[in-house]
Amino acid sequence: MLIDSHCHLDRLKYKDGENLDSTVQFALDRGVEKMLCVGISTENREAVTEIADRYDQVYASVGVHPLDVETGLASIDDLVVWSKHDKVVALGETGLDYYYSAEQKSLQQESFVLHLEAAAQAKLPVIVHTRDARQDTLDLIRNHGDLEQAGVLHCFTENWDMASKALDMNYYISISGIVTFRNAEELRDVCKQIPMDRLLVETDSPYLAPVPYRGKPNQPAYVREVAEFIAELKGVSYEELLEATGTNFHRLFHKAA
Repeated sequence: MLIDSHCHLDRLKYKDGENLDSTVQFALDRGVEKMLCVGISTENREAVTEIADRYDQVYASVGVHPLDVETGLASIDDLVVWSKHDKVVALGETGLDYYYSAEQKSLQQESFVLHLEAAAQAKLPVIVHTRDARQDTLDLIRNHGDLEQAGVLHCFTENWDMASKALDMNYYISISGIVTFRNAEELRDVCKQIPMDRLLVETDSPYLAPVPYRGKPNQPAYVREVAEFIAELKGVSYEELLEATGTNFHRLFHKAA
């Protein structure tokens, strides 16, 4: 089953004659059977859940992105209440980003811990964004997370050492269209080593469109190119990759099973 495990449908921009309906239909026409629309702030929580309610094939997550912590943190109680929505299958996108906002380290860490502890209460996985914060990310997951519910390091661009330590804590690794970029040799080496039973694929649309769409707005339909590229990279059939990543998605995001 081809699934876009991470997209931002509420942030897509459209040309004349295009809209969310046509974008979702185009993804379905290209074989994408499910999509996870990811929340990034307290402000867009209702937008992502409304989109999930509108389409049978779309699920949602709720949370505060590390680059959005200044707009307001979500309390553990808020996150647990929001997680009870029928189509909400995860908490996040949360995590740490010291590349763009190192001055907000403390606030990001506070928010990340709130998500990890709320996810443990809600018995849901977390969707983790991490950039230039490898050790802190791993330490907070280890010290505050529920390793049974676990989560995913999405749009992974870090090294194998971090990936292997996350795998040891029952986490999944999600690969985006970045893996197709010409300068992503280290990520391709990491991708080759990720076990098939811990791998997810995503677009992170509208960002990071894969080759041959690089430089254009991304959309869930293009997760097909990501999956095809990874299948060839790992030396497995496209069908085998879809079976593995689909099974992984439903194992991790069990409310979507």
